[in-house]
Amino acid sequence: MNPLRRYEIIMEALLERKEVSVAELSEMLEVTGKTIREDLAKLEERGLLVRVHGGAVLAKSDQLGILKSNVADERYQAEKAEIAGRVQRLIEPNDIIALDGGSTTLEIARQIDNRPLTVITNDLYIISELTRKDQIRLVVPGGYRVRNMLTGPEAAAYVRTLNVRKAFLSATGVHLQDGLSIYTGEFIEFKQALLRSARETYAVADHRKFERTALFTFAPLSELKGIVTDRGLSAETKAQYVAAGVAIIDD
Repeated sequence: MNPLRRYEIIMEALLERKEVSVAELSEMLEVTGKTIREDLAKLEERGLLVRVHGGAVLAKSDQLGILKSNVADERYQAEKAEIAGRVQRLIEPNDIIALDGGSTTLEIARQIDNRPLTVITNDLYIISELTRKDQIRLVVPGGYRVRNMLTGPEAAAYVRTLNVRKAFLSATGVHLQDGLSIYTGEFIEFKQALLRSARETYAVADHRKFERTALFTFAPLSELKGIVTDRGLSAETKAQYVAAGVAIIDD
C-alpha cells in the first residue's frame, strides 16, 4: 500500500474515532509500528494530527469536515444558515445547480423554496430534503455509498455529461496556495467532475476553514467564481484573498 493511501486511512480512522493508537493502525494496515510512527510524524508536520503517547489525536477538535454516516453535522449552524442565505441570491429561476455533499450545502437545500429548479447532488441528506419539494427536478448521479455520499467513477462520468450552470462545492480547507482540500480521496473525482461541468463554481465555507489544508487538494482557487462565507471572516484574511484575485462573497 502506498503512503498516501495509508495517510488517508489513518485520517478516516481519526475522523471516526477522534483518537487512534499505533498498535491498532499497525494491525489495520498490516505494517510495522515504525512505519505507522513515521506516517504519524508526516501527518503531524502538515498540521493534521497531534501525536500522543502510543498514538495520535486530531489537531483540532472541529476539523471533521466529513459528515458521519448516521447524522448530519449541525455545528456552527448560524454561519451555515448565513452562507445558505447568500447562495439563495445566486440561484435564478429555472436554474440548473449542483450541490456537493456537506453540511453547508445541506443548509442550502433546506432554504431552497419549492420552485422550478434542477438540482444535481450526491448527498443522501440533501436528496432526502429535496424529495419533499415536488417542483424541484432532482438528479442523482448514482455510484456507491461512502458515509452519507454517493461517489465513484460512474457517478463522475455521468456528471461530466451534464450542463450545470452553477456548482456549490464544500471543502475541509480553503488556502491561498493549497486551494480547496478534503481528507478523503474517494470524493476528489466527483468534485472535479462538478467543477468541469459547471459554468460557474462557488466554494461554500465558513470562516473557520480559511487558511487550513487537508490531505488532498481537489481545486485551485483560481478555478472558482467566488467563495461564499460568513461575516466571521477577518478583514485581514479577506483582503489577502481579494488581493490574490479571489472573490469573497460575505455580504
